[in-house]
Amino acid sequence: MPQSLARIYLHLIFSTKNREPILADSIRPGLHSYLDGILRDLDSPAVEINSVSDHTHLLFCLSCTHAVSEIVAQTKRGSSAWLKTQDRRYATFHWQNGYGVFSVSQSGVDEVREYIRDQQAHHQKSTFQEEYRTFLRRYGIEYDEKYVWD
Repeated sequence: MPQSLARIYLHLIFSTKNREPILADSIRPGLHSYLDGILRDLDSPAVEINSVSDHTHLLFCLSCTHAVSEIVAQTKRGSSAWLKTQDRRYATFHWQNGYGVFSVSQSGVDEVREYIRDQQAHHQKSTFQEEYRTFLRRYGIEYDEKYVWD
């Protein structure tokens, strides 16, 4: 078979450094658009992107030619650089060092899209850390609490 074909959905979550609530409502639409462009350039089209003041969620299709770690690094690096040019309050902006990435089945895409869209309402009930721990437990990922947060 000469073609390489795949449809692998990934749900990527990462936080601002120290979960600082710095992402203003006014900056988020531009951030989402910029993130979308980065993913498109990496042949990993976005399905849904949303954020709240201290973290972001991206649902995208994984490229056949780029590693997950490369996509994450370029997404975080590029969006951080873009944010730094938008307002002086972002001059020292950084994303957390780590990230969480979770596989999503084709049948689960709509549910994850809705979950990502409802972030503002969801985080009136739970913190980023509670949400993240829930994902780690759901996916059976062992972790050491002292190394998850930076």
